[in-house]
This record gives sequence, structure tokens and C-alpha cells, in this order.
Amino acid sequence: MEAFTYPIEDYIHFIRVERQLSNNTLASYRRDLVAYAQHLQEVQQIKSFNDVAREHILLHLQNLRTEGKTARTVARHISSIRSFHQFLLREKVTTTDPTVHLEMPQLEQKLPKVLSIEEIDALISAPDRSKPQGIRDVGMLELLYASGMRISELIELNLEDIHLTMGFVRVFGKGGKERIIPLGRGALNAVSKYLERARYELQGNYPKTDALFINRRGKRLTRQGCWKLLKQHAQAAHIQKELTPHVLRHSFATHLIENGADLRAVQEMLGHADISTTQIYTHVSKTRLSEVYKQFHPRA
Repeated sequence: MEAFTYPIEDYIHFIRVERQLSNNTLASYRRDLVAYAQHLQEVQQIKSFNDVAREHILLHLQNLRTEGKTARTVARHISSIRSFHQFLLREKVTTTDPTVHLEMPQLEQKLPKVLSIEEIDALISAPDRSKPQGIRDVGMLELLYASGMRISELIELNLEDIHLTMGFVRVFGKGGKERIIPLGRGALNAVSKYLERARYELQGNYPKTDALFINRRGKRLTRQGCWKLLKQHAQAAHIQKELTPHVLRHSFATHLIENGADLRAVQEMLGHADISTTQIYTHVSKTRLSEVYKQFHPRA
């Protein structure tokens, strides 16, 4: 298995350093490639990656489909395998790249779930403002909706990243790329109240931290902790839609575009490398316009 293990670990190390991917993404790449290597070795009796041809990869992909994997999962595997073989060729571990003519499966584009403005208001009104945790949660929800940042970006914020007098937040996205996002009055007021009234109480006598949002033990909030709080407040607000950690990000982008925001500006605030990723929100906007038309036009 060494002929397969070492190249995979070298590749994981390479993308960790060069592309600065998150631990979750690195773990996903490793899982895909280990499953690929096991199938090559145990099922197809391949001795090394240099012996792999296009038909061997196709057999592995066919096996994934037989196991019931979705087109999206298969596409992710193809992306992992293609990037890996390009690395092997570049490092002269192999002499050819068997993924050259490998085609990606057609993916059904799913429109993101979006909350209405009324649901956003209900969600932000749900936390108990008489408690420091509630004041903190209002600040978190206002900031998520005002900035469109990912929850993973929110929990990494430090005190120095929020600039209340200047009215913006500094966010470090994928690959450590920095972006500046302007904030509205609602978010600025909510975060200001949290810093003035609640954070000191939550910090208590625990060791000091630079984290902007902290839990009752004075430590940086985790992704799981934020997600749990979001679900609790959604339930209290009687929101029936299935919520994901990205729901406020999707709502932020859709509401901006519905109200005439420039697509490039939204792309910049979301931190998308490619504008084609941002364009899905124009489809969401058109879908909602169509629903309104059908509901209210007398001839619809």
C-alpha cells in the first residue's frame, strides 16, 4: 500500500501549504483518494499510480454509482482524482495523466433556500435580550445577515476585525483571502451592544481571548455551537423552512440582488472567486419574481 499511501500524503501536504485549504476540505480530499487507491489496489489489482489508465478510473467511478453515490459526489471524486494526477505528473511520480479526457457528470443546479425579510426579522427577534447570550446571538445573526459571511468566517473573527466607527468588518475567507464588507446600522448597533453589555459578562474570570464571539466559558464559539444556536432561534421564531448554516448568506445575497445590487459588488462581498458562482442568486431572484407574478396577477 506504500506505493499508494505516500503519494496521497505528499499531495495532501502540498495542497495544505500551497492552497491553504481548510481541515474539512483536506479530509474530504484524503477520503476520496484513499477510497480510489483501495479500489485500484484491491479490486483492479493495480500496483502503482503510474499503471493507472483512463479505463481504471472509469471502473472506480462506475463502482461509486453502483454504491448509490449522487452525481455531485461522483463529480467531487473526479475533481479530487484529476487534481491528484496532475500533481503526480508535475512531480514526475507518473509519466502520463489518465484524467485528461475525463468528463464531469451533468449536475442539477439546486437553488439555495432563502428566508423572507419577515422571517429574517422574526429570527433576529427570537433571542432573549435580557441575557448576555441573547445579546450576543442578536449580534451574530445581525452580522451574518448584514455581511453574507460564512459561519466558519464568523467564528474566526477577532475583536480587531470589527470596525464600528468606520462601519465595516474585515473577513478572511478561503485561502486566507482578505475582504472588507460594509455593515448597516442594525448590525453595527447589535454588535456594539454585545461588546458593551454582554461580552464582558461571558468572559468573566476565564483566560482572555481575542475572539469576537465567545461562549459561556469565555472561549471562541465553535461552528457546531453557532449552528445549534441558529436552529434554536429558528424554532423559537416558528420558521418552518429547513435551515442550513448558509441560509443567512443566501438570504443576504438574494435580497441585495432583488433590490438592484450590482452582481460584481455582491461577488466581492461574498468572496466568490468566480462570478458564475454568484449568478445562482439571480436565478433565485427570478424564481421568486415568477412566484409573486403567479400569485397576484389576475391573468396568471
